[in-house]
Amino acid sequence: MSMLRSPSRLLLVTTDPVLLSFVRAILIDAGIDGQFADQFTSAIEGSLPIFPRRVLVAADAWHRAKRALVDAGLGPEIEPDPDDAGDIPLRDGGRE
Repeated sequence: MSMLRSPSRLLLVTTDPVLLSFVRAILIDAGIDGQFADQFTSAIEGSLPIFPRRVLVAADAWHRAKRALVDAGLGPEIEPDPDDAGDIPLRDGGRE
């Protein structure tokens, strides 16, 4: 995982470090480069996970990354895509 060189899109926001680790493994396995933003806020927050971390991927890889997370059962965790026609369930159980 490194700095993205093309426009990026938000894939996921969470405070769960286990979920972040799982997402990182999924993206690596899928060959998708991602950027895990806000990791260094832990120096400010201490050991309490109160600041959400953002996972960003290159805009042209967003749909591949989304598919990889959906296939792993993480569809409800994905941030809504304004360009999508509502094909992923929202966190509250509804649809986009």
